[in-house]
Amino acid sequence: MDDYHTERFELVKDASKTLSLLSEEEIENVLEAIAKEAELKMFYILAENQKDLQLMDKENPKYDRLLLTEERIQAIANDIRNVAGLPSPVGQTILQRTLPNGLNLSRVTVPFGVIGIIYEARPNVSFDVFSLCFKSRNACILKGGSDAKFTNEAIVDIIRTVLDENGICPNVCMLLPADHAVTEELLKARDYVDLIIPRGGKQLIEFVRENSRIPVIETGAGVCHTYFHKEGDLNKGKAIITNAKTRKVSVCNSLDCLVIDRDRLDGLPALCEGLAEHGVTIYADKYAYEVLEGVYQGKLEEADDNSFGTEFLDYKMAIKTVSSFEDAVEHINRYTSKHSEAIVSEDRTAINMFEKLIDAACVYANASTAFTDGAQFAMGAEIGISTQKLHARGPMALEELCTYKWIIEGSGQVRV
Repeated sequence: MDDYHTERFELVKDASKTLSLLSEEEIENVLEAIAKEAELKMFYILAENQKDLQLMDKENPKYDRLLLTEERIQAIANDIRNVAGLPSPVGQTILQRTLPNGLNLSRVTVPFGVIGIIYEARPNVSFDVFSLCFKSRNACILKGGSDAKFTNEAIVDIIRTVLDENGICPNVCMLLPADHAVTEELLKARDYVDLIIPRGGKQLIEFVRENSRIPVIETGAGVCHTYFHKEGDLNKGKAIITNAKTRKVSVCNSLDCLVIDRDRLDGLPALCEGLAEHGVTIYADKYAYEVLEGVYQGKLEEADDNSFGTEFLDYKMAIKTVSSFEDAVEHINRYTSKHSEAIVSEDRTAINMFEKLIDAACVYANASTAFTDGAQFAMGAEIGISTQKLHARGPMALEELCTYKWIIEGSGQVRV
């Protein structure tokens, strides 16, 4: 690691040690000040965002992720205020016992220390990550993508200015340059960074997993399925499928593949009516294609091997026909990214089996996968959706940004 990056990482690590001394009132006041400053500097942020948008094709699925509007900035400010008002996750005693020898043991929540976040064209993440890290008394190193360079610089400038004005070391939030080489430096900084969280597509997550010398929590990639079971309700299915696919196509909880029992193919045109209204391109397997050909009002193509296991992040969706419940479970578990999976069925036995057999962070019965979100789960803003099993799974909010330590108090005991 070169000296320049070593010095920057060391600055963040040193600054992180000051956060544990801040009162909860100070934390809340700073977050309120940042929310207010985001509102006051709204047009500055939007102007910088336009610089980034002008360099991206509007047809790029990432365009909507990159786009900020007055409404979105106001929503971000509201989210910051929401985080400020949440109970602190730090200093909570989660276990306490007295041993026969009189030692008092307590397991107490503490921040990780320094968290590195690597993300793509999502400038809202800069505000979200900082507010969650600051509330949980973690310092953060932000590594945004080049697509959002100007927007991220404007946002972090606002954050650091407010921190400085409130007597807090600005280095508790540091934005790294957008070039790829810096990512590699961050992934090697094991003496300075305690945790890495990548937020983005499959390629980014795989790169971080394979190259990081620091513990990683994987978030972001979502290949989501909805299984329309032979006992599924047609009206529920249509509403759920339409919402999961079209509510917002550029997010990780959007639907990528409809799995349908062959016995219910007669209802497929009705299930897809809402998709056609939104211009969704369907990649259908042989059986689904035969049913939809000449009936589906949107674009219809034959599925190939690349149609399944793909996170489209666009108005595109695959359809897989299965002969049994077992085939549906096998297909989903084969192609899932372990993010969010759903079943539409009125058969309680089938629902119970689906919930037990599907290997994903969030498993739904008769509901849209669009609900996989920290705010929707009443957790406040989120830092991402964990798709792994160690430490955290599903939406990650304040509690998931803490680890714990043991506090042992005695009265002179020694071990024999």
